[in-house]
Amino acid sequence: MNPDGKMLYVIVCAAGPAGEVGQLVDLAQADGWDVHVIATPAALNFINIEALEAQTGHPVRSRYRKPTDPKPRRADAIIVAPATYNTINKFAQGIADTYALGLLAEAPGLGIPVVILPFANSALAGRAPFRRSIHQLRDEGIDVLLGSDGFDPHASGTSDHSASGFPWHLPLQRL
Repeated sequence: MNPDGKMLYVIVCAAGPAGEVGQLVDLAQADGWDVHVIATPAALNFINIEALEAQTGHPVRSRYRKPTDPKPRRADAIIVAPATYNTINKFAQGIADTYALGLLAEAPGLGIPVVILPFANSALAGRAPFRRSIHQLRDEGIDVLLGSDGFDPHASGTSDHSASGFPWHLPLQRL
């Protein structure tokens, strides 16, 4: 925990590599970031909340705070990894129906850099809505690490194998 340092929000989605997001936390902390983990509601079943809270020194958040809770410091940067098909499409459309998506919806307007490392199978990644979303996000200045820039979509039914080689280091290199 580095409360006076640069703040990084790591948004984790419900995908194969999510259980290993602690690797990204380690890398970011070694690079001087104070890391806060934000989980999509579905990702809560994929991660070890207690271990991530111990690792970061902060609660894992997945819901908006109560009005009486202290307001967290704004992030200096956001990494979304692994980013799912659903989260990417909703982010591109400006949908803010979860805490994680609400943070993402505001980030471009606040000038907060966002780096996305998708984890999607080739059947989903080949769909027109997904391709449009990637294009829209990149047009808005969002760094999407897909294909030659990052992680290639995996074949349907092979997510367990693909998760083992997830390149957690890539989004940090782009910040």
